[in-house]
Amino acid sequence: MSKRFFTARAIVIHPTLPKRNKKSTRLKEDLLKEAVGLALAINLQIVSSKIITLNIINSGTFLGKGIIEKLKESILYNKINLIIINHPLTPIQQRNLEGSLSCKVIDRTALILEIFGKRAITREGSLQVELASLNYQKSRLVRSWTHLERQRGG
Repeated sequence: MSKRFFTARAIVIHPTLPKRNKKSTRLKEDLLKEAVGLALAINLQIVSSKIITLNIINSGTFLGKGIIEKLKESILYNKINLIIINHPLTPIQQRNLEGSLSCKVIDRTALILEIFGKRAITREGSLQVELASLNYQKSRLVRSWTHLERQRGG
């Protein structure tokens, strides 16, 4: 039996929208279970996994203020350093969530790219994953390096 070395303590969240998604509860549970399995594939320690029902999507943070406050408490109490949202996030939503939660936040796409990156064996495979990852990250790097900007002189 091999030992698993966990790299981060994580919470996996599967959001649902009741008005748009009229599928069974079992399907939601299966999707959450799949997301947890993906996270375990890269040796993350899953402290908690939750299905969260969203009445509306907050355009700035994806999650509502109440959910964010509950997550903050859970992050502090459980010493969480990664939140996985099993749904695509816009770059702005990801950045705002990271700022609100003071914790790294990734979506399903980033999680899958991380799995491919860890499992790529050949040089070609590694380069293909790196290219896909860079394409994904390029829009998320906006305003990340503002501390290096220079003031313009007259």
